[in-house]
Amino acid sequence: MQSHPYRHRKVAVIGTGLVGMSYAYALTIKGLVREIGLINRTAAKAEGEAMDLSHGLPFTKPMDIRAGGYEMCRDAQIVVITAGASQQEGETRLDLAQRNVKIVEDIVPKVMEHNPDAILLMVSNPVDILTHVALKVSKLPPSRVISSGTVLDTMRFRHLLSEYYAVDPRNVHGYVIGEHGDSEVLVWSRVNIAGIPLLNYCEACGKSIDPKKEMIEDDVRNAAYHVIEKKQATYYAIGLAMARITEAVLMNQHSVLTVGTLMQGEYGLDDVCLSLPCVVGAEGIDRVLSNPLADNEKKALQGSARVLRKGLDAVGY
Repeated sequence: MQSHPYRHRKVAVIGTGLVGMSYAYALTIKGLVREIGLINRTAAKAEGEAMDLSHGLPFTKPMDIRAGGYEMCRDAQIVVITAGASQQEGETRLDLAQRNVKIVEDIVPKVMEHNPDAILLMVSNPVDILTHVALKVSKLPPSRVISSGTVLDTMRFRHLLSEYYAVDPRNVHGYVIGEHGDSEVLVWSRVNIAGIPLLNYCEACGKSIDPKKEMIEDDVRNAAYHVIEKKQATYYAIGLAMARITEAVLMNQHSVLTVGTLMQGEYGLDDVCLSLPCVVGAEGIDRVLSNPLADNEKKALQGSARVLRKGLDAVGY
């Protein structure tokens, strides 16, 4: 795919905590951008992070890494919002809503003041609710307000299947849709390995998924809780997931990723942001793919939307 004809590839990151900096570090190592702007409530923290990353540039590709205020958003193709309170042990993503909605309501107008043409990539949790808030506050087209959604959940799903069947995870295809959280839906009916539907693959290799299915469901759905219990926070894998979304946008790859977006009639859903497989390119989301689901999966997705709608009502949206 040809890269989009921008002057240069620039990303602004709002929030230089563990997630924001894992993302910036991944961008640096991969050499995906020419410029990174770091913005943080505590300016000295952003300055220190910019210095630390910049000292490693002789090992990577040329780029400019700077810290500053919201003027850093100017000319950025993507503005990434990771700022907000982090999820604590025993706390769900939806528990974060009240605190982080106010933060997003404060940040987004400042971004729009300096760059009304950016794509917003939302990462702060609860990401589906905050994406909806950012969409309403920014008044941008839905295609340009997206979230990291269930991209990481999808990769966790594929990783666990690849381990069980001892195949390269890049040859495993399956999706997690709905809320990035407790009500997310693993789409078992669409899983295939190297193009072979899962049930057919099980028959061919003589290894049924049934004994492992419930454990995989639990590990995917509760992965963040397990990591938080052991090390207080998750950040490396989500940083890589964010870098993958960024690559799809900056290189105009038209990649299919389970990013979060506004539902506009898909599966009978409206006025709620959640994740479905989407074609992602230089303008954000090119289109949403609503492939047939099994009846139980469709019902679970609609239930996930109801959970999110209840959360939106609770915060006044």
